[in-house]
Amino acid sequence: MHRPVPPTQPPTLVTTPASLSQMMSSLSQARQVALDTEANSFYAYHERVCLIQLTFAGQDYVIDPLIVSDLSALGPVLADPAVEKAFHAAEYDLILLKREYGFEFANLFDTMIASRIVGWPNVGLASVLSEQFDVRLDKRWQRADWGKRPLPPEQLAYARLDTHYLLPLRNVLLARLQELGREQEAREEFARLAQAPPPVNEFDPDGFWRIKGAHDLSPHEAAVLRELYLYRDAQARQRNRPPFKIFSDAAMLRISQTQPSARTDLLRIKGMSQYVVQRYGRGVLQAVKQGLRVAPQRPPRQTNDHRPDDATLARLAALKAWRKNLGKQRGVDPDVVLSNAVLMALARRNPQTEAELSDVPDLGDWKRQEYGAEIVRTLQAAAPARKSTRRRRR
Repeated sequence: MHRPVPPTQPPTLVTTPASLSQMMSSLSQARQVALDTEANSFYAYHERVCLIQLTFAGQDYVIDPLIVSDLSALGPVLADPAVEKAFHAAEYDLILLKREYGFEFANLFDTMIASRIVGWPNVGLASVLSEQFDVRLDKRWQRADWGKRPLPPEQLAYARLDTHYLLPLRNVLLARLQELGREQEAREEFARLAQAPPPVNEFDPDGFWRIKGAHDLSPHEAAVLRELYLYRDAQARQRNRPPFKIFSDAAMLRISQTQPSARTDLLRIKGMSQYVVQRYGRGVLQAVKQGLRVAPQRPPRQTNDHRPDDATLARLAALKAWRKNLGKQRGVDPDVVLSNAVLMALARRNPQTEAELSDVPDLGDWKRQEYGAEIVRTLQAAAPARKSTRRRRR
């Protein structure tokens, strides 16, 4: 196997409008570009794109969007179907870039998705580069604060490696996809990813019910938890820190159950250090007091409007068994065959002909053609047997 050449020169840093214009002049001639981003999601309430790495025409670039704020020049390239954009595990990068800059995407190649489709057992970038090219990535920087400036040279060196080898890796994977006859399958997954809208990122004041253990609280304890949850979010917004770095979910649960009334009581609660109590203790105690005054909180009533009926659940079980068996035959994880969302859509709609499969969202042309007959047979076999109307002889 031909191994790609390791970097011998530092990456080109893009920190001014002039250097961005110069990079774009070169990028306009490229038909392939590898991309990655670094964000500060572990260190900020409002996460931001802190670096954008690109590799094309044998050169690595690192854009600093905290300095160069106008990146609109990138938009036409990212949306151009004539330019292939290679990512590894693109979903999070696309969410950030769509949400922060309004970028649109066409013609993606996701090397992690491709790795899963060809059946590679390890699909993390560090593992794939190690196994394919004998390249070692320094994992020390995976949880680094990319919003800090200046960035040390070794941190920039790590960032540039996220794209330096992606185009050679793309070539290896494309050859394997074509060998297995799975390129169209992969291309349809890439297109679905490119077109997906970014999720709405809004604070839910009732999101405290998603905390593990919240449903075990009494209604009065749950009211305290809600007030703590609101207080923590307000502090996180004000300080631009992730909520878990204010204090933990587990600490909020303990406070909700013990309902302390003094700072000395808070200090006895696991997760409430001297520093945390000094900074947030007064607000926490006020939240507890407020929680004891407001109406008790009860879990949202579960409705059965969207609960699948028994026939749908039987079809879903049959489809999962079929998918598991096919995944073993192909040497891939079951969700590579079809996602849980697609299985549920099939079970609910219960198409009885291959033509009806065209109404199932996210199934894709390739999977309809490849699996359509088997899906229909599986659904038909899962139909409950009809009870006989003939009377039994006595």
